Amino acid sequence: MFILMVVVFVLGYTAIALEHPLKVDKAASALIIGTMCWVVYILGAEQILDLGFSPAWKTFTNLHGVHGVEAIHEFIVEHEIIHHLGEIAEILFFLLGAMTIVEVVDQHEGFKVITDKIRTTNKVKLLWILSFLTFFMSALLDNLTTTIVLVALLRKLIDDKQTRWFFASMVVLAANAGGAWSPIGDVTTIMLWIGSQVTALRIVEGVILPSLVCMIVPLGILSFTMKGDVKRPELGQEENGLTSKKEQILLLVLGVSGLLFVPVFKTLTHLPPYMGMLLSLGTIWIVSEIIHKDKPDEIKHKLRVTAVLRKVDVPTVLFFLGILSAVAALQSAGQLNLLSQFLDEKLGNIYLIDLAIGVLSSIVDNVPLVAGAMGMYPIAEVGATGYLSSFVQDGVFWEFLAYTAGTGGSILIIGSAAGVAAMGLEKIDFIWYLKKISWLAIIGYLSGAAVYYFMFGL
Repeated sequence: MFILMVVVFVLGYTAIALEHPLKVDKAASALIIGTMCWVVYILGAEQILDLGFSPAWKTFTNLHGVHGVEAIHEFIVEHEIIHHLGEIAEILFFLLGAMTIVEVVDQHEGFKVITDKIRTTNKVKLLWILSFLTFFMSALLDNLTTTIVLVALLRKLIDDKQTRWFFASMVVLAANAGGAWSPIGDVTTIMLWIGSQVTALRIVEGVILPSLVCMIVPLGILSFTMKGDVKRPELGQEENGLTSKKEQILLLVLGVSGLLFVPVFKTLTHLPPYMGMLLSLGTIWIVSEIIHKDKPDEIKHKLRVTAVLRKVDVPTVLFFLGILSAVAALQSAGQLNLLSQFLDEKLGNIYLIDLAIGVLSSIVDNVPLVAGAMGMYPIAEVGATGYLSSFVQDGVFWEFLAYTAGTGGSILIIGSAAGVAAMGLEKIDFIWYLKKISWLAIIGYLSGAAVYYFMFGL
């Protein structure tokens, strides 16, 4: 049963990767493996947990001092599923809130204020402008929110689907690189920051240059291979005249401010980020209702948040639910813990371990991988020498882990939250990304890693 869980995950993952040839939506495959992994887990729970690979089960039995079939049922159904569902729900509500805010701004033509400022249609110039915009926005917001915003912008700038896929994919690379060096830019850096493995100033100092190189190297390669201009989409008649210039600017400012408010809210209240996102959405919702209250019903109906909610990409949210549920089952049963131990025993070198975790994060969600690493390696005491010196607060292991886990997910389109969001919003094909983008992501990933090694490893 322990191995069968992995087999189910791999088969489901293959179905997700082959979404277009199979003509089965990836959300459906994700929901099936998200459920089936837990089904196999609970049916073979006694055998699986007896293997001793689940840290969560060990903690549960130590705290409660109970064993047996009833204890196993309570552990899986009332403890693990509820615990992981809470963590997954935080991500889903955050995603849903961010997507709705972006759609509201888009419906009010708020992004037109920005796209009107970007005059160039040259592919290379546009790619550099958007990549740097993404890189620094990702550090201020987070890579997921930034990707959602930039994909909405791309729809106003690029008409051709294949070209837009390419730019959206490069946005994913830039968003993941930008999130890796900021304590609030990526969920894994947030975890390391909150866990005291790194401090805010040191993570910026240590990782910003490798992250910049990770983005610039692929951009440099494309500067020599990419030719021509992009074709701008024509403004539809239905998009014209619904909002005034003042309303466009107001909703853009409210939307961006609402997204920027989220990390501030978290810092001030210590509440989960999704609550700040929902507060921002509620505020924008009320403001939009007020400014449109005297407009004709036909226009009001198109601009209300209730109408916008119908346009939010629910299959992407369900895909997140399925894939994160499957990973949670593997984390609870102990497969991910076993993988972490294997890496530690076979590689032994902190740089190789971090590089491997980064590559694995393109296949498996980086959150449980980083959580596993944090559980495997306690923070060493200040003044530790030799091998342990890499594990002190702000040690090279933790800093390099922030880089690799943050940027390694770009290697595959479903390897990061930003990639999954772009894939869902633009319907990017997994195999297309693998052929066109993955090699660029690998070159950038290794280039940034080499820079970090030359800065600190030597």
